Amino acid sequence: MQSKSATSTSSAARQPLSLWRAAILGFQHLLAMYSGDVIVPLLIGGALHFNAMQMAYLISADIFMCGVATLLQLKRTPLTGIGLPVVLGCAVQAVTPLSAIGNQYGVGVMYGAIISAGIFVFLSAGWFSKIKHFFPPVVTGSLITIIGFTLIPVGFQDLGGGDATAKSFGDPKLLFIGFLTMAIILGLNAFAKGFLKSLSILAGILIGTFIAAAMGLVSLKAVGQASWFHLPQFFYFGAPKFEWSSILTMILVSLTTMVESTGVFFALGEITGKPIGEQDLKRGYRAEGIAVILGGLFNTFPYSTFSENVGVVQLSGVKTRKPLYFSAAFLMLLGLLPKIGALATVIPDPVLGGAMIVMFGMVGVQGIRMLQQVDFKDNNNLLVSAISIGLGLGVTVYPQIFQALPQSLQIVMNNGVVIGSFSAVLLNIIFNMRPARKVAPAQAQVNSTAQPQNRK
Repeated sequence: MQSKSATSTSSAARQPLSLWRAAILGFQHLLAMYSGDVIVPLLIGGALHFNAMQMAYLISADIFMCGVATLLQLKRTPLTGIGLPVVLGCAVQAVTPLSAIGNQYGVGVMYGAIISAGIFVFLSAGWFSKIKHFFPPVVTGSLITIIGFTLIPVGFQDLGGGDATAKSFGDPKLLFIGFLTMAIILGLNAFAKGFLKSLSILAGILIGTFIAAAMGLVSLKAVGQASWFHLPQFFYFGAPKFEWSSILTMILVSLTTMVESTGVFFALGEITGKPIGEQDLKRGYRAEGIAVILGGLFNTFPYSTFSENVGVVQLSGVKTRKPLYFSAAFLMLLGLLPKIGALATVIPDPVLGGAMIVMFGMVGVQGIRMLQQVDFKDNNNLLVSAISIGLGLGVTVYPQIFQALPQSLQIVMNNGVVIGSFSAVLLNIIFNMRPARKVAPAQAQVNSTAQPQNRK
């Protein structure tokens, strides 16, 4: 029997969305991804010792291009667009390699590598999309579980204040704000109805921020320093240059983001009830490839599908793309108006941490729900899922276990999602897709049919 809570959520999701409701839901999606996206230009710009004016451009152009990249993925065309409620942002796994390339070879080589990686993603979309038959429920369920649960430590780090090495990390005031934000989100999901219930994440973030401001934990300094208008420009930091090892490094990074995006596509397909076919994957990869190329041309970063927003779709119950079009428009507007965009950066880390734990947990549980379709009486499926999730979570907690490997291998091996994904696909091939395995069920049926006859 369906609960009243589930019924109210589903009925709210079925009602046509007015423009203003879609806009508010779109703003909720924006806040869910904003900090995770802004941190990438802050880290790379800091590593490359950019001055204040350069940093302002980097952040503004990046936010604008997030909106453009999201539009490319939302709108289905014969060639591009997955057509799912997704948001695109900077690929965080690109931070370390891009910083190293920029410091060693210069900014021009860094952007040349990004453009080359985007071309690779676009051209490889056809053959990469053929991997669908390697993603049965035991693999996709494991992958989505890994995506959700490997992000939980990020949420906990923000819950404690963001910087685990700081003396203030885990301060009771910070924990209070983080858990209060979480309590607001959970309370609205438990007691609110209809549209208010679907806005639980937005309400939690805003109320948590206002309370944090009252406690003196919010600074508006970034807003005061930001300019009013900034237009993205081609080759702002100079023309791209091309160097083979840097290009190869960014292609490896692109392969990891394509694997993660595949998991997000399947998760959203499950949530929205839309089967994901080879053509859908091909269009999705091509859209990301174009987004990465544009990132290089406008001197920003590689873009990939954000898993954070899967939790927003699941929790809000609103599965249409309409709010995401508003998110894309808001991102482009904020990119043009840095002073307004800087307002979103004042949200305290503990507030974001409280919201992230809820969202990432929802993503992980969505993977568990997909695993319910799997026959775990079969030990082969049990091993595929158990080992893959274990490896994914283990690498996430201790990525330094591969520190003795070459840097090019560390780019791949340090990512828990990638390790877990490769493990799930490989183990599924070994246990479930080899020829002897396919013959066994038919042989078992013959044996079971023959057995009663022998008893007679």
